[in-house]
Amino acid sequence: MGRASDKLRRWLDAAAAEAGFAGVHVTAATLPAEVASRLGAFIASGHHGDMGWLADTADRRASPRAMWAEARSAIVLTMNYGPDHDPMDNLAASGHGNVSVYARGRDYHEVIKGRLKQLASQFASRSGAEVKVFVDTAPLMEKPLAAQAGAGWQGKHTNLVSREQGSWLFLGTILTDAELPTDAPDSDHCGTCTRCLDICPTHAFPAPYRLDARRCISYLTIEHKGQIPAEFRAAIGNRIFGCDDCLAVCPWNKYAARAAEAKFHGSGEMPALAELLVLDDAAFRKMFAGSPVRRAGHDRFLRNVLVAAGNSRDAGLVPPVEMLLTHDSPLVRGMAVWALSCLLDEEGYRALRLAHVPHEVDETVLGEWGTADSH
Repeated sequence: MGRASDKLRRWLDAAAAEAGFAGVHVTAATLPAEVASRLGAFIASGHHGDMGWLADTADRRASPRAMWAEARSAIVLTMNYGPDHDPMDNLAASGHGNVSVYARGRDYHEVIKGRLKQLASQFASRSGAEVKVFVDTAPLMEKPLAAQAGAGWQGKHTNLVSREQGSWLFLGTILTDAELPTDAPDSDHCGTCTRCLDICPTHAFPAPYRLDARRCISYLTIEHKGQIPAEFRAAIGNRIFGCDDCLAVCPWNKYAARAAEAKFHGSGEMPALAELLVLDDAAFRKMFAGSPVRRAGHDRFLRNVLVAAGNSRDAGLVPPVEMLLTHDSPLVRGMAVWALSCLLDEEGYRALRLAHVPHEVDETVLGEWGTADSH
């Protein structure tokens, strides 16, 4: 079996590279009990926020075999999505919306899953084994599995870090019932560095290697369903979908290269807030067709853009923001109130308050009018 396995692994490495993957790593389809224990503590503390699906699937996440009892090996593949510039530079462009690096190009689920399926099919044909493919769409603990497979280690920001590719990594996994030789896990190379913790605008890390998602800008702008809590709005700045700060400052990025896959490059242009504020649902879907941004939905996207508009302090944005005071969604109306509290002087804001409060029926929006009045 050894020679056959070695030959299969050589083929796998070559085929994965041809498919555009940066690395191939193999581990057993099991995880230590401490992984499930950490997840349980994360959920028990409420740090998962609105992500109820994490609690609902916690038992299945404990081990790959909880999802597929016959799984014996996990083939973890990485794909680099490194930017061609320092994304921290984008934060100064307050009149433009900053989208996280991973979401500027094509949806990575679509790009990676198609190639994974093809690779898995070829692997099954060569090995006679059964396979299942996963790309961040099932209750699989991909980051701990990738660390166990030697693809990198989970840094203090909880994301995977590689000595070859830094923090800019997409992951895909093939589970198989084949018994394959495993790779050694990598060790933690964070050392005493705390850059990723120190840079976080909302202090989302209560301790190294621990994340409180409820304070994370990526969570707040993508997963969170309600209004952005007032305490985090100013810190969000112009980030309208995700946040790259903790990834971007990682020293290991000095070894990262620009994404080899052109579909992850994006246009390189940051959209103007004035343009985004006037998008209706159809225009939003068209602008972000094939992008992860589209999954946020139009209402939540506008909520994020309105926060950025308020932070811009650009009075020229008042007309499009004011138009959103009559939007169908309370989520949008509420953030429009807050944005105007930042963009208008007291007299202008008070006039709008007198005009709109008598017609407002949503308690959350009325609360925004009440709290925003103290700007």
